[in-house]
Amino acid sequence: MSETSSLTGRIEAEFAAAAEKLKRFQTEKIEEHHGRQQRLEQFDQLLAQLEDIWRPRLEALALRFGDRVQATPTITPGRRQATFQFKADLARIQLRFSVAPNFDVTRVAFSYDLEILPMLTQFESHAELEFPLDAVDRPALAQWMDDRIVSFVQTYLSLYENEFYLKRFMVEDPVMRVRFPRHAAGATLEWQGKTYYFVGEESRQEFAKQQGISAGEPSKN
Repeated sequence: MSETSSLTGRIEAEFAAAAEKLKRFQTEKIEEHHGRQQRLEQFDQLLAQLEDIWRPRLEALALRFGDRVQATPTITPGRRQATFQFKADLARIQLRFSVAPNFDVTRVAFSYDLEILPMLTQFESHAELEFPLDAVDRPALAQWMDDRIVSFVQTYLSLYENEFYLKRFMVEDPVMRVRFPRHAAGATLEWQGKTYYFVGEESRQEFAKQQGISAGEPSKN
């Protein structure tokens, strides 16, 4: 027997063990991949089952804002989201609801993200609710979405009471000498190429009388 035959056998044993380890690794990863693909199919089925929760709520939000919002649904493998772009003079507002599984597709996370630029006030910019893939609590999800939507509406409306956002949009009633946000005008009057804003119809009529002009029909901003 060669002096190195024993060594050669040990070397071959190491290579054989490494090859077996690699084979087990490959088999394990293939099985994991198949399992993940099956769970992704389960995820898609879950979203279809939950459509009666998220769709009417997002539609209600879009309907209330009408042409002031553009809603864009996005469907990609393993992710669904709806992005709302709001038309507002005060700021650029983007709201996004999304849902995605974790990497192993064993849990599913529902996310709420709100972006307001410029950021001149505090608001809830992110919230997340997570469930096991096979144990989504439907009532809890519905309540979470309701709360997030109401939170957004409160934030949106608060911008129109925020002095930092309204600074560029303040006007003054020329009769009452009161400053207020332009959108809050109760009446307006076009005169000599300029728009005048009034707290209400009474001060508009008084202004027209002072200037010796016809007030015409009430005009609201």
